[in-house]
Amino acid sequence: MDERVYDIAVLGTGPAGLQAAIHAARRKVSVVVLGKINRSGLYSAHVENFCCIGSVEGEKMLAAGVVQAEEAGAHFLNEDVIETKADGDGFVIEPESGGRIHAAAMIMAMGIQRERLGVPGEKELFGKGVSYCVDCDANFYKNQKVAIIGNESSAVSGALTMLFYASDVYLVSDQPDVSDRLAEQLAVSDVKLFSGRNVRRIEGDEAVTGLVLDDDTRLNVSGVFIELGAKGATELAATLGVALDTKQFKYIQADKDQKTNIEGIFAAGDICGPPWQVAKAVGEGCVAGISASKYVKKKKGMKK
Repeated sequence: MDERVYDIAVLGTGPAGLQAAIHAARRKVSVVVLGKINRSGLYSAHVENFCCIGSVEGEKMLAAGVVQAEEAGAHFLNEDVIETKADGDGFVIEPESGGRIHAAAMIMAMGIQRERLGVPGEKELFGKGVSYCVDCDANFYKNQKVAIIGNESSAVSGALTMLFYASDVYLVSDQPDVSDRLAEQLAVSDVKLFSGRNVRRIEGDEAVTGLVLDDDTRLNVSGVFIELGAKGATELAATLGVALDTKQFKYIQADKDQKTNIEGIFAAGDICGPPWQVAKAVGEGCVAGISASKYVKKKKGMKK
């Protein structure tokens, strides 16, 4: 198994993650950044209100950030994260291509936006069988039939996870787009794949009772998990015991040093709550990068 060791792993390639990587790497610790640039909310945005910079496209801004981080010494892995867990004195991160990354500290900067299907029944049945987090809600569907919706790593890994809970697992995917490793695991699993299909509507009154596809196929399920991108903060934080806000359970709680309640885990950007501004994300990323590097150096007995 491919095993790689870094001082700091940054999860997320938006402005918070990139700034964290720049500041951490400049402090002479080893840094790896995981995530797909084109999945950042900034990628397709137009920025006009960032101090000292005129009008700029988000894609160009992110590309420049990647170059800066690489020049500072950070390494990039253009992959989604499938799983994170504590391991001894640090953390283990599993990327979608397989192998394991060991890090003494982790900075969570994945943003919070969860894409919606936008189909009838989705909004009405949210929390009544419709979920956006397999890791959070899988246990509620023991021995039941469920459907996972999505094309990317979170959908495929979510479907594989649900095999440990549900009696039947359906994966509805217009066009699966995952690593060879995940594709192979899916092919030999008991997940029932409905490829080249889209969801027309989710059915149910007080709870989900079924799913209708665009070819009129009806799947009788009691749970629908919508996983349209990479795993987000809620899923990954839940498995590590990272505290979320007590009102909406959407945002990671972090102090002024961007530390979370779990030693060695820091957070920055949109996952720490509003306002949704690049300036805030960059500022928190800066603090998180510095704090994480100080933490690692102290742990290793290095000079600050």
